[in-house]
Amino acid sequence: MIRSLTRQETPNRLRMLLAVLAVAAASAILAACSSSGTSSAGGGSGSTGTSTPAAATTGNLKTTTIGGATVLTNAKGFTLYSFAPDTPTKSNCNGACATFWPPVKGPATASGVKGTFGTIKRSDGSTQATFDGHPLYTFAADTAPGQAKGNGLNENGGVWHEITTSGTAAPAPASTSSSGGGY
Repeated sequence: MIRSLTRQETPNRLRMLLAVLAVAAASAILAACSSSGTSSAGGGSGSTGTSTPAAATTGNLKTTTIGGATVLTNAKGFTLYSFAPDTPTKSNCNGACATFWPPVKGPATASGVKGTFGTIKRSDGSTQATFDGHPLYTFAADTAPGQAKGNGLNENGGVWHEITTSGTAAPAPASTSSSGGGY
């Protein structure tokens, strides 16, 4: 015999389902972030290297147009972001934050891009790439090249922006509500 759920059982089952889905998503992200492989590619005006969320390989950065803005991407075409609370010498995205916003390993370059590429030392001792004084990150929720799901998000204590090649913050998508911010 099939019995119907009581009002009290429905929210509890929903919470349980959401918890299971959250654990599964976190496990998938951690598995993707924990694999690594490296290779080196020449080009640009300096040394190369970048971390990609999908394949964790290294190579030069490049650009693409997303929503009318020319943005930096990693070698696989995944959008790069900056975090408003960061400074030119310090990343403020560590621990769980860096799981969802993986730092781009440095140094990195992009052929034909005007701006200054550099590096900072992270709190864990690793080297992170920067562009025009902004530490660079990818976003784990971007699952395919050309996506910019993180642009304009207000998470982990600050707003995230695509890195544009113009040196200004990309506008937040109309469908995302966020509180100001920028560079």
